This record gives sequence, C-alpha cells and structure tokens, in this order.
Amino acid sequence: MIETIQTTLYFIAAIVILIGFHEYGHFVAARKLGFKVEKFSIGFGPSLFSWRGKDGEVEYVIAAIPLGGYVKMFGENPYDQVEDGEEKPVIPEKDLKRAFNRQAVWKRAVVAFAGPAFNFIFAIAAFALAGLMGHEVLPANVGTITPNSTAERSGLLAGDKILSVNGQEVGAWRTFEEYLKFSVGEEVLLDIERDEQVQQVSFTLPVPEKDVFLIDVASSLLGVSLGMDILIESVMPDSPAEKALLQAGDKVIAVNSKPIYTISSLIEVIGQSPEQAVSLQVLRDGSQLQLSVTPKASDSGRGLIGVRLQAKPWDELVWQRKGVLDSVGYGFTRTWEVTVMTGEMIKRMMTSSISADNIGGPIAIAQMAGNTAESGLVYFVMFLAFFSVNLAILNLLPIPVLDGGMLMFLALEQVRGKPLSVDIQVRFQMVGMLLIMSLMIFAFYNDIMRLF
Repeated sequence: MIETIQTTLYFIAAIVILIGFHEYGHFVAARKLGFKVEKFSIGFGPSLFSWRGKDGEVEYVIAAIPLGGYVKMFGENPYDQVEDGEEKPVIPEKDLKRAFNRQAVWKRAVVAFAGPAFNFIFAIAAFALAGLMGHEVLPANVGTITPNSTAERSGLLAGDKILSVNGQEVGAWRTFEEYLKFSVGEEVLLDIERDEQVQQVSFTLPVPEKDVFLIDVASSLLGVSLGMDILIESVMPDSPAEKALLQAGDKVIAVNSKPIYTISSLIEVIGQSPEQAVSLQVLRDGSQLQLSVTPKASDSGRGLIGVRLQAKPWDELVWQRKGVLDSVGYGFTRTWEVTVMTGEMIKRMMTSSISADNIGGPIAIAQMAGNTAESGLVYFVMFLAFFSVNLAILNLLPIPVLDGGMLMFLALEQVRGKPLSVDIQVRFQMVGMLLIMSLMIFAFYNDIMRLF
C-alpha cells in the first residue's frame, strides 16, 4: 500500500514538473510576444487553488486532475476568429490587437514551438545535473563470448574493456549497447583495452530478423555480454516454475543444454516454447540440477513460466561523475541521443516494424517514476530528462490538438495566405482528439495486460 502511494506521488511529481515546464514555455513566449494570456493551468478539471497575477490579467490555476495542463490565450479558439459577415461582441481594440488569431504567423509558430523547446531545455539541464551529481554504471567490460560468434571471430576476448565505438567514447555498458544499435549492418571499429594496452578490433554487425530495439544487440548479434549471474528472484504460486520445483535463489546456467548469459536470451527461449518442455540447468546450494519446465501460453501465444528474474553482474558498479563543462556537453549529447532514439522508435511503430504493444501508458510511466526514485535522486532526474524528450517529440507530431498540429495549420496558413476555415479546423481537431484518446486507451490497455 505504501509502495503504491509513493509510486503515485512520484508519478504526479513527474507529470507536474514536466507538464508545468512545457506550459511555461508557451506562457513565457506568449507574454514576451504581446499575446493576451487569460489562464495558466497545471492540471485539468475542477480548480483546487487559483489566484490572479499582479496585473490582474492572468488567472493561475492548480486543478484536480494532474495529468496535463494548458495556457489559454485570447483568440486561440477557432470560433474566436473574426470572419467577414459575422457579428462579434464588442471587444476593446487593445485586446483585439493582442488576440492570438491577430498575430503574425511566425509569432504564433514561436508560441506553439516554445512548449516542446522548453522540454528539450529541461532535458539538457537535467542530464547535465545528473552528470554533475554522478551515478553508478556497469562498466563496458566483456564478460562472456558466445562460441562461433562475430565477437569470437573478430578476436574479442573475455575481460576486454570497451573504450570507444567508431570513435565515440563509451563510459558504460548501456552506452555501448546503444551505439551498437545504430551500427547494425555496418562495419564497426572498437578501441579496447587489453593487458593495459589499447588495441583495435573491427567487424561487421549482421542484420537481425527482429528490430534492433527489441533485442540486446551486443549479445544477440555481436555475441558478447556482461558477466551476469541469472537468478530466480521469486516463483509465482501454482505456476509452471513451481510445478517444475524451481526455487527463489536458483541460478540459471543453461537452457536446453546451451549456456545462457542474459535474461533476454532466457526470456526468448521460454517465450518461443509455449506448451513445450524446456530443460533448465540451475545451480542451487553448490549443486547442479537439471529441471524440466513446460511454459504455458499467454494470450499473445508466448510462453510463460511464472518467475521474476534478477541479473547480478560479476563486475562491481563504478562511480561516474563529470566536471561542469563535461556535464553540459553530456546534457546536449544525451538529449540528442534520446531524441534520435525516440524518433526512430516512433517511426518504426508507424511502419509496424516494432509492435505497438511496446507503448506504455500512465501505469508504466508511474512504475518507471517510482522505480527510478527508489534507486536514488540522480536516477529520478535522468528519468525526468528522458520523459521530457519523449513529451517534446510527441507534442511535435502533426496531429491536431497537439503543438505539431498547430504548427501544421500555421504552415498551411502561410502557404495559402489565409487560415483554414473555422469548420475545417474544428473537424481536424475532433479527429486529432479522437486519435489521442484512442492512443491513451490503447496505452492503458497495454499497461493492464502487462500487470496481469
């Protein structure tokens, strides 16, 4: 119960911080460019607290549902547009001059883009702060080499320390994996440290059957992995694992007589074997046991055995901390990397090369917020940075009701020399709202399916 409350609070904190910063970008740009702002709200629904600014013009609101926010500008609603032949209420000329729909296209575009821009700025600052604070990472040391793999043929050895990939410095195993994902099908040059000497190793990564974002490229394509003990953390009651006599604390050594080095490899074998016996070799209290488990088929047809797995690395975590200038550079570099990766994921989902089942909703975000916060403040800050980039990119999609949709309307207005008619804008916005609501429902459905 307490864990659920903490997760919820961290989720609300993340949403309020990121949405608040996003909307503040719109707010600042609008005020600086002379727009009349009527309301700045964090959250939707009934107002919990509200007050007026010093000039009495803007109403600031904290609303009951902390799942978003908005900046209401005079003249922003399509029905506020003044068209020939229509009678409108008498509005003071000074207010009309400051109406959203009376401003130049470039000014409205700046206001629309300012929200996502502030999310990018937040991400840069948050990643830079994380670099200053320092955090523990798994070193990019080769633990195991898969026999007859690309890694073995290229001359990589267990114990090699990865220094760089194609000239890009590698400070952690996660970074090594990410660089490899963008090098599939290409020649890769590694700088490695072996016996206190720097050497170079080159190879060409094969192209996988599955999308690179759904696999561990280092282990699946290259054939290297961190030295990991794969442990069974817990066994669900009345599960195939319990019936097979698997116990918490068992270390999985091999599957179907083949050594296993990563959790993802184990999950892959289990997932591909619904209703088929799988042989697991485990180490328990110093003794090796051979157990047979038959995964049951899930609703999606993948095999499940009902265990929670834990990976325990052989290497100790190392503390990684950067100076001020390096941290600023890290903020920009990491933000760009996450931007590219997020854009690539969205593109691949749209082309169906990655299943839309990977889309996460509020429950998934809340779990990530809670997990990272429990790991430490620096990890929560890095989560906020990552989420902020995602929020910026999603808002830039050319979907009506999003900032990208507004930019699309403004581009059309610039080309046509006049805005789209009010009816057309409203219809597009209704379609956009329907798309967003459908996406939210689908993401929430994915969350529920993952829980069960």
